[in-house]
Amino acid sequence: MWLGIVILALLVSGVTAFPLETELRWIVAHTGWIPFPAVVAWLNRVHDGLAATNRAYPFLAYGTDWLAFAHLVLAVLFIGPWRDPVRNKWVVQFGLIACFGVLFLALIAGPVRGIPFYWRMIDCSFGVVGALPLWMCLNDIRRLEER
Repeated sequence: MWLGIVILALLVSGVTAFPLETELRWIVAHTGWIPFPAVVAWLNRVHDGLAATNRAYPFLAYGTDWLAFAHLVLAVLFIGPWRDPVRNKWVVQFGLIACFGVLFLALIAGPVRGIPFYWRMIDCSFGVVGALPLWMCLNDIRRLEER
């Protein structure tokens, strides 16, 4: 179950990284439920920047296409431990290391790129939330190893 959650999350994050401008346009049009004006302002700024960049330099979106592809490839990677958890324990350990790395990227690169602190905390939450099912999975694998 835990690996299924990880695989599904990677697939969803990969597929949703392709149509970023369309998704942001929809989110910006439906921000009435967000009670934090700073978040709404940030989403509008990001959408405006992305739309302007896509108009003037559409080839830059190729970078996020590769990001999306990487998520899809990583989802496939986790099929290994799904099929043979003990033999492919290293994949789960790799995933935990990657989740830990998310914190460093958000906290180091975020300020350099002008990302607001609250948004960096949202980014950090992906590392923490991603690590939870992987940690559970690693514990399950350890129990299998003891058999």
